[in-house]
Amino acid sequence: MLTWKDVISFSVKGNPTPDKRVEKSEAIWQAQLTPEQFRITRQKGTERAHSGDLCSIYDEGQYNCICCNTPLFDSTIKFSSGSGWPSFTQPIKENAIKYERDASFGMVRVEVMCNTCDAHLGHIFPDGPEPSGLRYCINSESMQLEKEMTNDN
Repeated sequence: MLTWKDVISFSVKGNPTPDKRVEKSEAIWQAQLTPEQFRITRQKGTERAHSGDLCSIYDEGQYNCICCNTPLFDSTIKFSSGSGWPSFTQPIKENAIKYERDASFGMVRVEVMCNTCDAHLGHIFPDGPEPSGLRYCINSESMQLEKEMTNDN
């Protein structure tokens, strides 16, 4: 289980190696994504609080990167933080997320990105529930929910 100390260490000393890399030109990303997805994931934007479709959905499944479809988070670790953005306590795998120090807007935070394609996802904070104490605060537009299939034929 990752802790705040691990997150800070990754942001200072380097991130875990991803399973693969996906790199595309800005023009290809722009053609692939909606304007809002492009603004958030490729230009480090943020959606308005409580505006994202995935904010209040708690269906079973996994949340994948909207850009490269890499699994990022599992629905079992999603929680209602009241922040206005989907919140998670852990990534699906330690090397799914990339961490970078973010000193924009006059504050110091830790930005989280897809470690496969560098898509901006949101930020992480040390005010989440136990046992990890982490809150990954993620833009809905940066993910897609892949719902679990059931055998109800």
